Amino acid sequence: MKCPFCGEDDDRVIDSRVSKEGYEIRRRRLCNRCGRRFTTYERVAEELPYVVKRDGRREPFSREKVLVGLRKACEKRPISIDVLEKIVDRIEAWAQERGGGEIKSIEIGEKVMEELQELDEVAYVRFASVYRQFKDINQFMEELKELLDRKERKGVHGDS
Repeated sequence: MKCPFCGEDDDRVIDSRVSKEGYEIRRRRLCNRCGRRFTTYERVAEELPYVVKRDGRREPFSREKVLVGLRKACEKRPISIDVLEKIVDRIEAWAQERGGGEIKSIEIGEKVMEELQELDEVAYVRFASVYRQFKDINQFMEELKELLDRKERKGVHGDS
């Protein structure tokens, strides 16, 4: 592992800990050249599908891109990064469990919207407005109406 400070690849591990969920190992390292400490994370290499974009391009699944979208939607909302990381973990596991070599970006977007709808209505509407690329205020209002209808149905059935 190269030291982020001096670029040397001679270091030693001084502490290792398994994450709470058990899917990641955090390692504290000490560079033998400059003496500075840094942290690395180790995860199991997973076989994730390629994402087929709306324009037909294909690219590897990126948990970072999903997290960036969630962070933007949840900006200035009372939602911790730990909650967002768990959502990304669920979406990544879902993508892996689907099998197959490809998944449409639209499916990932819908999965993110499902998660946000349960988490925070404002974040959901923010994400939906970008993801669905509303052409005008009428499309936006229709989405809000559907959200309110779903919320009302949940309240009527006592599912809240």
